[in-house]
Amino acid sequence: MPTATEAPRIYPALRYTNAARMIDWLCEAFGFELRARYGEGDVIHHAELTFGSSMIMLGTARDDDYGKMVGDPGGGGGKSIYIAVDDADAAYARAKKAGAKIIQELVDRDYGSREFICLDLEGNVWSFGTYWPKAGKKA
Repeated sequence: MPTATEAPRIYPALRYTNAARMIDWLCEAFGFELRARYGEGDVIHHAELTFGSSMIMLGTARDDDYGKMVGDPGGGGGKSIYIAVDDADAAYARAKKAGAKIIQELVDRDYGSREFICLDLEGNVWSFGTYWPKAGKKA
């Protein structure tokens, strides 16, 4: 598990049809930890899930101004999050056990990464691999 150093500057933000269920599932399947959750009942106005020093934000899809900009969950394509992990095999086993749909099995890439790709319960694409670029280091 990564450790916190500098606060992140980029926060992927996702909208889900059932954000309350997805918070629990993302923690179980991918190892996130709940940092904050605001809302009423099953409607999540804003939640923050951490993974080491990284964080995603999420909430329930709504028909408000922001929701119209972002669009509906699921279709439309172009949405993917990559997570650098120390052990891709362990991440794969955890995700598969929790019901993630594996769309690319574990593979060793020619650039040294071991990785897989899966879908969460609402169709977002998540990639997990050992390739871990550091912003402060040259490629």
